[in-house]
Amino acid sequence: MAIEIKDLTKRSVNYSQWYNDLVIKADLAEQSAVRGCMVIKPYGYAIWEKMQRQLDEMFKATGVQNAYFPLLIPKSFLSREAEHVEGFAKECAVVTHHRLMNAPDGSGVVVDPEARLEEELIIRPTSETIIWNTYRNWISSYRDLPLLINQWANVMRWEMRTRMFLRTAEFLWQEGHTAHATKEEAQAEAIQMLNVYADFAEKYMAVPVIKGVKSANERFAGALETYTIEAMMQDGKALQSGTSHFLGQNFAKAFDVKFVNNENKLDYVWATSWGVSTRLMGALIMTHSDDNGLVLPPKLAPIQVVIVPIYKNQEQLDEINAKVNPIVENLRAMGISVKYDNADNKRPGFKFADYELKGVPVRLVLGARDIANGTIEVMRRDTLEKSSISLEGIENTVKALLDEIQDNIFKKALNFRNEMTYKVDNYEDFKQQIEKGGFVLAHWDGTPETEDRIKEETKATIRCIPLDAEPEDGVDMLTGKPSKCRVIFARNY
Repeated sequence: MAIEIKDLTKRSVNYSQWYNDLVIKADLAEQSAVRGCMVIKPYGYAIWEKMQRQLDEMFKATGVQNAYFPLLIPKSFLSREAEHVEGFAKECAVVTHHRLMNAPDGSGVVVDPEARLEEELIIRPTSETIIWNTYRNWISSYRDLPLLINQWANVMRWEMRTRMFLRTAEFLWQEGHTAHATKEEAQAEAIQMLNVYADFAEKYMAVPVIKGVKSANERFAGALETYTIEAMMQDGKALQSGTSHFLGQNFAKAFDVKFVNNENKLDYVWATSWGVSTRLMGALIMTHSDDNGLVLPPKLAPIQVVIVPIYKNQEQLDEINAKVNPIVENLRAMGISVKYDNADNKRPGFKFADYELKGVPVRLVLGARDIANGTIEVMRRDTLEKSSISLEGIENTVKALLDEIQDNIFKKALNFRNEMTYKVDNYEDFKQQIEKGGFVLAHWDGTPETEDRIKEETKATIRCIPLDAEPEDGVDMLTGKPSKCRVIFARNY
């Protein structure tokens, strides 16, 4: 824990190891006994809960309702939408039997060969198929539309190379699945949810994102269009932080979901799906944190303010307690989460290091001398600046400081992204720039073949075609073919 902070690898030495160290040392998560799966520890889960609570509120403000669908999906369901099954076939975990038995030699339990399922079941990699099979029973008329449903759940994708929060075999997420009477309504829904994700990333996570549309190669399996928010991490790599898909009528046709429209004609419904996952935890860590540990945006920090007393004897502690208790009450009444750590089992220096490692935005330190002077020491985690300020009205000072930290870490991340975004016009410059990291804006001829070749030769992919991209006539840097706008290339997680 905090005492081991000296062992936290520096970002400049090994960024990947720094990230892994920080997840463990800040008590966010740890590896589990199941390959590729993690245990999310209470502190890490507290951050996820705050994310979940805020997103849930934002979804519901658009008319979305929560529901829950089965974990297990009949194998035949995945066969109904060809692109979808092809996209997920290699990542599926399959349940083949429904019973165990004691091994005849007494060595433990084995699968009962008599208990083979008639049809194998898939642990959901995503839920389009089971949900659209259900929607067939829920939708018959335009009066049943739009149907706006979200579920908070876990999914399983059999990843070979895993990293906690960023890519694990099992992860937590939400998946929205909506049905609409018209193409235009479905497309508007997909864009609306993309905007919800972008607002959440920027206003709560303090992570600047670029909104865009994916190339055909990078599109979700079974979608006609995939919209994305792309963030830049401190090592210059991109992280896809949320996606929203316009599914057209593909799943409605695959599962025969029809409705009588307002012209009394039978038609297939139009669909969207959209999701974010615990990968957002990875984005939060890698966008803001430093060599001293986590840096958390105040709006998502489980503990926004910690107060540590400095005392020599019980009499001094009693005096400090009397001063601090009303401050704690006042801060909590203002909606600020505060911890008063007057436990005597750890030294103040250990506490300072621990809360710094865990990214608590504001630390207040109060001793007997401070009380005599009517002051209190304040440290802000984003800049590590310390100052001595008046105890009078400390609650309002802290509230303003939390807002300032939230704004500051967003601006810092935005400035970094701007500094690491480049325009290039020829392939040699492109290859050199990709090696350095960052977002590279370049012309692309729109073909999957060119995209594949660039990926093969440079490990860079098209992260998105920005939604606000200005039309700009140019030529593809590789083929010389015409291009109408620049797209964003980057290496990614």
